[in-house]
Amino acid sequence: MTSQRVLNGRYELGELLGRGGMADVYKGIDTVLGRTVAVKLLRADLARDPQFHARFKREAQAVAALNHSSIVAIYDTGEYTVSGGPGEDVRVPYIVMEYVSGRTVRDLIRAKELDIDQAIEFILGVLAALEYSHKAGIVHRDIKPANVMVTGESNDVKVMDFGIARAMADSAATMTQTQAVVGTAQYLSPEQALGETVDARSDLYSAACLLFEMLTSRPPFTGDSPVSVAYQHVREIPEPASTFNPAVSEALDSVLAKGLQKNRADRFQDAAAFRRALRAAKNGVAVPALAGTPTDVQDVVPSTQQIPEGGLVRGLTGAEFLDSTLIGGSGNGQAADQDILAFQAGEPEPEADHDGALPLGFAPERERTARQKSRRRAWTAVVVILVLLVLAGGGFWVYSTVNQKPAPPPLIAVPAVAGMSEATALQTLYGANLSPESNHIADDKVPKGTVISSDPGAGSQVAPKSQVVLNVSNGPVSATVPAGLSGLTEAAARDLLRQAGLVGGSSTLANSATVPAGSVISTKPASGAVVGVGSTVDLVVSTGKVSVPQLVGLSEADAEALLKANGLAIAVTEQENSQVTPGKVTSQGDAFNSLVEQGKTISVIVAKAPAPPPSPAPTPTPSPSDTKGGGLGGLGG
Repeated sequence: MTSQRVLNGRYELGELLGRGGMADVYKGIDTVLGRTVAVKLLRADLARDPQFHARFKREAQAVAALNHSSIVAIYDTGEYTVSGGPGEDVRVPYIVMEYVSGRTVRDLIRAKELDIDQAIEFILGVLAALEYSHKAGIVHRDIKPANVMVTGESNDVKVMDFGIARAMADSAATMTQTQAVVGTAQYLSPEQALGETVDARSDLYSAACLLFEMLTSRPPFTGDSPVSVAYQHVREIPEPASTFNPAVSEALDSVLAKGLQKNRADRFQDAAAFRRALRAAKNGVAVPALAGTPTDVQDVVPSTQQIPEGGLVRGLTGAEFLDSTLIGGSGNGQAADQDILAFQAGEPEPEADHDGALPLGFAPERERTARQKSRRRAWTAVVVILVLLVLAGGGFWVYSTVNQKPAPPPLIAVPAVAGMSEATALQTLYGANLSPESNHIADDKVPKGTVISSDPGAGSQVAPKSQVVLNVSNGPVSATVPAGLSGLTEAAARDLLRQAGLVGGSSTLANSATVPAGSVISTKPASGAVVGVGSTVDLVVSTGKVSVPQLVGLSEADAEALLKANGLAIAVTEQENSQVTPGKVTSQGDAFNSLVEQGKTISVIVAKAPAPPPSPAPTPTPSPSDTKGGGLGGLGG
């Protein structure tokens, strides 16, 4: 096998990752896409068998239809030729799968590295995968620790090996065909052991066995041989998990008790119900016990003489089954198992041989006398009469019991749970011996996760274990853009939007005369608008700047009013100007449309009328006296 290093010129084989009952798994490289893959190869010695070919093809078809994060993905399938001698080439099929780096749950259980919380989280992942596959119509039929992988870093769960999976429409196929792989004894559901129709609830039984082993480090049933373990699944009730691990709560014990019911109608009916019960058990809410739960194995299943002919009894009476199935293994203890099965199948008791001697070697009785024979006949008659009387009395009692109508069970008033959280309401209804079911609906007034009402309503009288539907709010469908965002910082505004069920969108910068830098000016849509929950609201954020208006040509009073409206101050300087009307602004210190800080003082120059020119001093007119005196003086001079 290892000599084939490259399959079909694409998949280069590397190290051997593991060996199974019918296939080997190698780590490989997809040389076309350059990714690491896992390649599953059918063993060459089994490749000649068409049944194994069919199983291999079924596995690829089953998983290829499933696309789930908890299910190992199938990338490709194909065949390659292996030489089996002259003229005996064998076509060996292979499956190319997602490569998962991690450890199996079996390894974690053996290393005792699982605590209760991890066990619950892992089984929730397995149930998520089963819920998806069951909705797709695929039953896995071999859920066990070795088929569940946990990734190394994120602890994600991966369910693998759908090799014996079947579509639900085909799940009635018999399990006792020669060399048919039917599962593993420790995780086998009772209906699988009995050869009955297998459905999704069979996987849930195996998942419950897996959870039991993760919690206790041992499966629910153990025995000396696979056949004895299979019979325990059919006929015995397992010990509570808390018996082996005291840390397991009573609520978890109740979940396991329901998951491991022999009658599949008493188990969880789907993986979603199993998951809900596990989550409730984490909060201490137990699953209500079934009414009339059997306490004796004779109450669990019919006697083994009633086991169907196509079930475990017929399938396990041959060495071929024990040697070729996962239940059988090596076939050790085969003779003992066959003896048990022959008894369980109701083989006839040994009879006397032709000469009257019993096969165990007892000597025949001596010939009785006539008196002894007469006495024997008399006793026989007495016994017959007594038996008839007992049968008559018993028949009368049965008739009276059957025809007597049983008293109706007392009714239960549905508790008032409106206004409670969903978890509290579930616990209240479970405690009232009712079966709650959550129904999530939108509501504009009731907070998300709070119970709106119940159906039947509070106070209604119902029978025990009746279903009560909880209408739980998913929150409002619409939301109102909060008021008061203007003036808040951008971070504070986004927080208020988130609390209102909205998303803060893009931010746009804008100038504002009053809103500080970094604070919200307005929103789009505006405050008070009604929008859908989760809608995006864009923010307009202030730059802290103001655009300077045009002041030139305005009067001083108008310029001051305009600047004040823009949050700015004015500083006036008057300057004589004969060309401009006095009181008008002739220039401004900061240019029109320039950006300035809020509250800045803008300098302006305002025209004023020039001062009038000074008038010349008048020339004095000489008086007559002054003239006369001067003449005389001249004369005198």
